[in-house]
Amino acid sequence: MIKFITTLLTLLCITGVHAQYAYFGTRGKIAFDKITFTKARIRSMTQQMDPSRSMRFGTGNLDNMPESSTQKLVLHFDESSTLLLPEVTAENATSTGRGNRGAGGGNIRITGGQGNISVRGNSGGGMVVARGGMGSNSKIMYQDLKKNISNLQLEIDQKYTITDSLNNITWRFTDEYRDIAGFECRRVNGATPDSLYIVAFYTDQIPVSAGPALTSGLPGMILGLAIPEMHIQYWATKVDYTNDTIPMDWKDKKATPITMDEFVKNIGRMYQRGRDSGTARRQVLEQLIY
Repeated sequence: MIKFITTLLTLLCITGVHAQYAYFGTRGKIAFDKITFTKARIRSMTQQMDPSRSMRFGTGNLDNMPESSTQKLVLHFDESSTLLLPEVTAENATSTGRGNRGAGGGNIRITGGQGNISVRGNSGGGMVVARGGMGSNSKIMYQDLKKNISNLQLEIDQKYTITDSLNNITWRFTDEYRDIAGFECRRVNGATPDSLYIVAFYTDQIPVSAGPALTSGLPGMILGLAIPEMHIQYWATKVDYTNDTIPMDWKDKKATPITMDEFVKNIGRMYQRGRDSGTARRQVLEQLIY
């Protein structure tokens, strides 16, 4: 009996030692597929336009457009920051026109090249796609989790580095779980300060409170993100741990520094006619971030 108890205690001690050294990496990179459901996205956009501008938008060619398009992104992370940027591959240079398991996000390709829907205003206060504009191929997102600030670098008429505080998302936890890239992830439903509904799946096995599209505020890394109203989703496909901190040479020194409020105030004028300032702000933020 004494021998049995001794053996049991030994096994418990060994198990405890292994548990203490379970590895939860705080540095690495995550491959994401970002998929935009193209047709649904454009239909939603054209509903906000008057019929004449809708025709100029080119919705008559909607049947010839792909159901979705996919963009490859990489999220670098360490204990205090993240950096999201496009993956530089030959495949990323052309639009895939494919979905990924009905999930993920990618950008709508309208005028050539994968990129976010680019926005310019018009006298009716609607939205149209600009040529060039806020392309995701040039968009970089940085989060400083310690200082609670974000930087967004993108090119429109010129290159900007936009500074803002991290988005304060209100999260509600659920009991739904799913496996994403080999990690058990819990579903949470969220709402931004501008009342945009989002769904996220996070894992506490990567103890960094962050995610794609400048998301944060959960007890772990977000590996799945969906914005139903915008028909955009992000899904992690692979996680690699490293010993490296976030590379800091991403910032273009020639980019014009500007705050998010200043940027929204200037660009938001395009949306002001017939709309309140809150709606204009939300539309600009949606186009910039997601």
